[in-house]
Amino acid sequence: MPMANNPVFNENAFRNAQTNASAGQLMTIQGTINKTFFLLLLCVVGAFLTWGSAQALGLITPIAIGALVVGMIISFKPHTAPFLAPIYAVGEGLLLGALSSYFNKQYPGIVMQAVSVTMLVFFTMLFLYKTGIIRPTRGFLIGIVSATAGIALFYIISFVLMLFGVNVSYFTSAAPWAIAVNVVVCIIAALNFVLDFHFIDQMTSSYNAPKYMEWYAGFGLLVTLIWLYIEILRLLARSRER
Repeated sequence: MPMANNPVFNENAFRNAQTNASAGQLMTIQGTINKTFFLLLLCVVGAFLTWGSAQALGLITPIAIGALVVGMIISFKPHTAPFLAPIYAVGEGLLLGALSSYFNKQYPGIVMQAVSVTMLVFFTMLFLYKTGIIRPTRGFLIGIVSATAGIALFYIISFVLMLFGVNVSYFTSAAPWAIAVNVVVCIIAALNFVLDFHFIDQMTSSYNAPKYMEWYAGFGLLVTLIWLYIEILRLLARSRER
């Protein structure tokens, strides 16, 4: 069954979007790649806008909430992806710019390291998937889905607690246990790419998805990419504190 762990990618969205359009109007792998890198570019542009801005730090929470709302709309209404995915990318860029600038002031050079490692992991996962070294078997799928669901639940509960002023030690601790958990989360995030690549391959070959689904798929990949970057940034920061 061509499923993906990324909550954005669900097979029903592609099945419901099937069309009888001509081949030139259908979703393709190349088109998806183009849209993904365009969204990534918009994210970088957004990051430059808030890089070094002290005021932007105070806007992290509302920007994060706004990006989450836009992301949810895209997830449930894929046909909005051509319009909302670029907005989401810029919004996440604004968030990452402020966050990255803060970390870079605390640990000079950490952002370039995090970006480099993130892109290295992305292309490594693409290579491992394309060469068949890692195959998204049913057992692999179930394991990653379960692990990511647990991580997502923990983050949601932690976010709610922090809104009420409760300190969640994991996010501020540099203890060995926190570093170990962070490494596991990074690995789970990286393995999501394998499922994402497989899902896009399956959906472009099994369904006549319209062109706007390229934006939908690109958005989904961007979600995983941003998650991995944040986790790597956090891990590098913890390692600097040791």
